[in-house]
Amino acid sequence: MSDLLFRVESGVARITLNRPDSLNAFSTEMIELWIRALEEIRDNDSIRVVVLTGNGRAFCSGGDIKSMLRGQGFLHMNQDAEQADLSSTGLARKHSLWKRVQRVPLLLQEIDKPVIAMINGIALGAGLDMALMCDIRIAAQSAKVSEGYIKAGIVPGDGGAYFLPRLVGVDRALEMLWTGDTYTAEEAKQLGLLTHVVPDEELEVFVEKYVQKLANGPQEVIRFMKRAVYQSMTTDLRTSLDMISSAMGLVTELPDYQEGVSSIAEKRQPNFK
Repeated sequence: MSDLLFRVESGVARITLNRPDSLNAFSTEMIELWIRALEEIRDNDSIRVVVLTGNGRAFCSGGDIKSMLRGQGFLHMNQDAEQADLSSTGLARKHSLWKRVQRVPLLLQEIDKPVIAMINGIALGAGLDMALMCDIRIAAQSAKVSEGYIKAGIVPGDGGAYFLPRLVGVDRALEMLWTGDTYTAEEAKQLGLLTHVVPDEELEVFVEKYVQKLANGPQEVIRFMKRAVYQSMTTDLRTSLDMISSAMGLVTELPDYQEGVSSIAEKRQPNFK
């Protein structure tokens, strides 16, 4: 079986990390397939919503510790013997991160469609960071999360130091990174890491209803909203207002606007295309 499963049905793209025996720890194949899936999602206008989850009892445990002990972990993702020696240098490890793991957050930044993390189990280190890169995080009640990098003597090389403080604040982010403490799903929600926590047996149904609501919404409006929110975090007020006024000018020319206004006037549910 492939280390990552990817399918698209009725406008919903589903990415499933598929190394359950290794708690869905990263492999070279997983990362490369992940990159290809995100490129397809970015470029395929028929895809409306994205769901990321893990197979088995884990969401993702980040780097494969057993591979790290052999010098072949996600910091050393070189498959051919010719490049194996290069992976022993710091510069080669930097390049490996840039070419593989770090492509994931960069590609996600280019995707204006909603990306939902369905956290079905533990999310550790880079595995947690991959969830933080998503727009919405919905977790099973039994899920646990941790920024465990310090226990392995490494730094968050995938963007965790960028995403984490934006969600929980600088002090909490540093505390999580410096201690490597583990948090329950409810504790993580209180910190602002998770959007929703639901009973384990209700997770898939809850996420499916959530996804379908987004998939049936006005797509261009949803994408403009996402872009406006994220760009407002790095721009001044005038620039943000300029962008959103441009978006308003465009969306009010679309059929979804006419349908939305008509449905409100007629007191019925809108039927967006």
